[in-house]
Amino acid sequence: MTDAVLLALCTCPDDASAERIATTLVEERLAACANRVSGLLSIYRWQGQVERASEALLLIKTTEDRFAALAERLRALHPYELPEIIALPVAGGLPDYLHWVSTCTADQA
Repeated sequence: MTDAVLLALCTCPDDASAERIATTLVEERLAACANRVSGLLSIYRWQGQVERASEALLLIKTTEDRFAALAERLRALHPYELPEIIALPVAGGLPDYLHWVSTCTADQA
């Protein structure tokens, strides 16, 4: 049986931190895969001001069962005071790919 797959999103301040975070999450089996998308311009409200920042986006494939551990680890690794960590349910996909995500993130304990 395949665990429910999630797509987690997280912005990072630069490519280097995004790559470091992504590598750690995959190595620790919290994510099956993470894609880094460079060159984002983020516009957001922070501490009463409208801010603009260049960022990199991570698209992280994980499972519902592993998301809490992923979010905790991601928060510990992230340089931001309040990192963006959100997850969206994957409504469908190639069954073999979804199975692969579940297999790669299976807890090895």
